[in-house]
Amino acid sequence: MPEESPLIKSLRAAVDAAPDDVPLRLHLAQLLLEAGIVQDAISQVAAALQREPGNADAQALIARAVAPPVTAPAAAPAPAQTQAAPAPAPAEAPVPAPRYDWKQAEDELSDVIPPRFVESESESDAEEAAEEKPAPLSAHGDDDPAGVSAWDVETADLSLADVGGMEQVKERLEAAFLAPMRNPELRKLYGKSLRGGLLMYGPPGCGKTYIARAVAGELGARFMSVSISDVLDMWIGNSERNLRELFETARRSAPCVVFLDELDALGAKRSQLRHSGLRTTVNQLLLELDGVDGQANEGLFVLAATNHPWDVDPALRRPGRLDRTVLVLPPDEPARESILRHHLKDRPIARIDLRKLVKRTDGFSGADLRHLCESAAERALMDSVRTGRARMIETDDLLAVLTQVRPSTGPWFDSARRVAQFANEGGQYDELLAYLKKKRML
Repeated sequence: MPEESPLIKSLRAAVDAAPDDVPLRLHLAQLLLEAGIVQDAISQVAAALQREPGNADAQALIARAVAPPVTAPAAAPAPAQTQAAPAPAPAEAPVPAPRYDWKQAEDELSDVIPPRFVESESESDAEEAAEEKPAPLSAHGDDDPAGVSAWDVETADLSLADVGGMEQVKERLEAAFLAPMRNPELRKLYGKSLRGGLLMYGPPGCGKTYIARAVAGELGARFMSVSISDVLDMWIGNSERNLRELFETARRSAPCVVFLDELDALGAKRSQLRHSGLRTTVNQLLLELDGVDGQANEGLFVLAATNHPWDVDPALRRPGRLDRTVLVLPPDEPARESILRHHLKDRPIARIDLRKLVKRTDGFSGADLRHLCESAAERALMDSVRTGRARMIETDDLLAVLTQVRPSTGPWFDSARRVAQFANEGGQYDELLAYLKKKRML
């Protein structure tokens, strides 16, 4: 923490002596903010707002304190006055937000694009690297019969900046988890609780797991991904024990994001379950989400995903559990462009018209776009085998595949449309209805 000046120390003493003096407190907050002591500045402004909620100066200061930092470009050194200034060297292009700069690669390679896959490491090298990689943390250890723990605790290396497009999903995640985590003083001021979780639903293959990993990376938290096969056991009581051990491991690894995949199978409606063992598993999941006491799940963030939210037990969506819902739709245009870049980046490509492909793939899921790129690569490979001459993957290969494939999201929207129209209790599917109307699916 930066060292406090004598003036700041004197003002602290004055504020302690006159805690209701709002102008004095705001003056101290401004000096703290200018000195880089941001959290203390937020605390002082929060105390001022508690006394005068409508104070314009306090609101302006809090906006400055919580605004994301803007990194200014490094200034070029000034030339010496006694010497002639040398010709400026061409500045390096700033690192763009996307991880792969398609335009820069195209300019550098221009007419000839060598097949980059020959430069990748061999399979034997990849196997050796995998053997040297340290094993993840385990909750079961040697008790796991398969030799691999079901409760691997990972370190997420993604962030929301790696998720192309999907701005509405990012905004919802920001409000639910990220903003309160980054601003604990504001969270206390507004009484914002971090209890509860978030349920993501939508068509399969649209990146719900990827988004969950990005949230963990954004929070700087560990990540645990759990599916129904990891929990359910044929022996009575083992499924409940697995859930209990899962949450105990997550609490020990806090801050930790627990991602429950296929929630409709793991937390199905108890009224529709014929087997009593499955009902007790749902009961155990409800108990773990509540925590043993009010602080048990502190630092534990539960994200769940399902393709069929209408099959999830209503008790799981009660306030304090999975009480926030986000609809994850097929990727929009920026997201489709980012996904296509990712799946084409390590392939021999030339003259790819991304804009045309993005326009032609409306409604495709991320999995559909990956299949599109793989099928186009297969088409170019087979053509090279027939002719005996290797060639690049071009836009025509992708367009030819598009004449043979259709989005896999169609059947899901057929089912979701009926639910959204006739079973929209409490408006929980209003967002889905708005999308269906926008796409003229109603």
